[in-house]
Amino acid sequence: MTVQDWLGKDNEIGIDIWCKKYQFEDETFEEWLDRVSNGNEAVRKLIASKKFLFGGRILSNRGLNKHGVKTTLSNCYVIEPPEDNIESIFECAKKLARTYSYGGGCGVDISKLAPTGAKIRNTAKETSGSVSFMDLYSLVTELIGQNGRRGALMISIACDHPDVERFVELKSDLNKVTKANISVRITDKFMEAVENDGDFVLSFVREETNQTITKTIKARELFRKMCEMNWNYAEPGMLFWDRIENYNLLSEDDNFHYAGTNPCAEEPLPAGGSCLLGSLNLSEFVKTCVSDGYEYKMFDYADFAHAVETAVKALNEVLDEGLPLHPLQEQRDSVRDWRQIGLGIFGLADMLIKLGITYGSDEAVKLCDEIGFTLADHAIEASARLAETNGTYPKYNAKAIKYSEFYNKNTGPVSSKLVEKHGLNNSQLLTIAPTGTLSTMLGVSGGIEPIFANYYTRKTESLMGKDKYYKIYTPIVAKYMAENNIKDDKDLPEFFITARDLDYKARIKMQAIWQKHIDASISSTVNVPESFTVEDTEELYKLAWKSGLKGVTIFRENCKRNAILTSDNKEPKVEVKETETLPRGYITDVSDDLIGCKRKITTGCGTIHLEVYSDEVSGEPQETFINIGSGGGCERNYQFISRLISVALRAGVPIEAIIDQAQSIRPCTAYTNRTKTRKDTSPGTSCPAAIGLALKDLHSKARDLRIEADDEEITEHVVDNSPKCPECGEPIAMEGGCNVCKTCGWTKCDL
Repeated sequence: MTVQDWLGKDNEIGIDIWCKKYQFEDETFEEWLDRVSNGNEAVRKLIASKKFLFGGRILSNRGLNKHGVKTTLSNCYVIEPPEDNIESIFECAKKLARTYSYGGGCGVDISKLAPTGAKIRNTAKETSGSVSFMDLYSLVTELIGQNGRRGALMISIACDHPDVERFVELKSDLNKVTKANISVRITDKFMEAVENDGDFVLSFVREETNQTITKTIKARELFRKMCEMNWNYAEPGMLFWDRIENYNLLSEDDNFHYAGTNPCAEEPLPAGGSCLLGSLNLSEFVKTCVSDGYEYKMFDYADFAHAVETAVKALNEVLDEGLPLHPLQEQRDSVRDWRQIGLGIFGLADMLIKLGITYGSDEAVKLCDEIGFTLADHAIEASARLAETNGTYPKYNAKAIKYSEFYNKNTGPVSSKLVEKHGLNNSQLLTIAPTGTLSTMLGVSGGIEPIFANYYTRKTESLMGKDKYYKIYTPIVAKYMAENNIKDDKDLPEFFITARDLDYKARIKMQAIWQKHIDASISSTVNVPESFTVEDTEELYKLAWKSGLKGVTIFRENCKRNAILTSDNKEPKVEVKETETLPRGYITDVSDDLIGCKRKITTGCGTIHLEVYSDEVSGEPQETFINIGSGGGCERNYQFISRLISVALRAGVPIEAIIDQAQSIRPCTAYTNRTKTRKDTSPGTSCPAAIGLALKDLHSKARDLRIEADDEEITEHVVDNSPKCPECGEPIAMEGGCNVCKTCGWTKCDL
């Protein structure tokens, strides 16, 4: 098998992602499968069938230590929170740098750092505050490269820290902390104060100086400010910390404490904790069945359950293999003691479309509830079976697990008996990561996100001097339209709902049902329209808290954050606007990315071969070649004719005018004689006329190959204020906490 066989020869984006991100040097696809699976034939088959993929660090780095490459297999870490002293603050920066150099993303919580104005015993007399050190950690993230990328960082702070107001407003300055995501750790007590319009106390005790700093605020005012910042800048995210701490396998274990989350917030972890990621592609578990001559589709639970067990075993193999590869000793110790893995899902929206179910509907919620329970139950069962042979994780506490709410809601009789008998090999099992790069490579939806859009608008410069815009359909949409002979996306059934059209309440409902079955968390972005108000934002976050979510962010179309989404402040390479008419005599350059069609033409003298190359999006012809066959005439004359046609096309001469001129040539005696006697000539009365007719036919077929937007809907004067990809200039989608370009595969989170 080649990568083209695996992804499809037309999936240029996916092939490019694999070559750039995951292929090591010049290894073949089969060699890559061998390296990534490391002898596990079951997981090799899952990857080959596109049912499962490890996280990006594993796909890129597994086995490279044998080649002397210093790199981790973990996507993410949480660094031990810095203590309130200068040595610890800069030691944290050192740990960030070392972890980034091995390819890991980091989370760090700054709640232990003293607030602005606290007394200190040095020449400064009082501290500049916890927030002032965020730029230091952001700078470290910017400086340390990771194979052409930058590190990823999450900085969090507790909602009762006196610096929280300054923290919340920090990113209104677009030049501040540009290389980190930020989130506030929200407590139930704070949200209850918001609901009741009550007071809330911010407090910090600095033991070194025996100073207590307190401030009483109106909870609703701070919450409003957080929502305004989200409305404008999509940050800070909100981490519902009590839900994070109280709903997991370790919720009743007094010896375990979370220290923060990873950059995309799907992984709460202890100090030094890390997580190995892997995701199951739900779209590939839809099977076609036939009963009494009736064909229908259903989700294959048995196949899925088997895949869950295989994936859990595979992630534990990677965990053991990667234990000595972590950058820091505190990370090696934490991974050894707690053994966290993070198995999740992606392709949810594609799965629902295949089944004809609307994302967010009651039917979808019910189905996700059943799949989610299957995921959790069989992951726990698989971990228990590993404990039978390999033992429990070192800090396993059987009593604590037994009383965990998450455990009791997500185990059946088989898994619970196995845990009671053997314990668990892992303290954390499940998470839902953004999967931005993985899903783009396979051409499916990321994480639990709905489809961002049914199509993306692509611009091409027309030969007549004006930009034109065309619809490039999302793979699942294009496939459905082709299979059902649908020409216009307006005719798609109602279950093709997109992130832009989905009511936020349905979106929260879908995340809530998945969170019920995920012991870690879910990386999630709720996309909302530009008309979404600050008051709507407040209601969304209140609903998220009440629904049991552990965290969520929003992205409002055309918000102020658009200005900072393109990395390194690069201007997009493509401007979406109407161009001026080209000057007379101007000849456009011909692109290399053309679609070619060929015709054999039998003339009065023999045969010639016409090739026409057209723009892959617009279908407009740009270049022709004419080659002689047997006794076809003068080769140089045909070369001259084909070059004249090409120049005319690229100068903006309509092809219809060229065809008309060709058909106006007087009949050729040799052509008409052969037509009468041998009756094998191509349509026409002369070589030019035959070329003109062939041009007409090939032009028509090239147009049929393209997918063009309705001229009244997407032609000139298109206003597109969506954020653009820094690499190719195409629109960026917001999925699962990541910025994803569906055109070239660029992602900001890159996890």
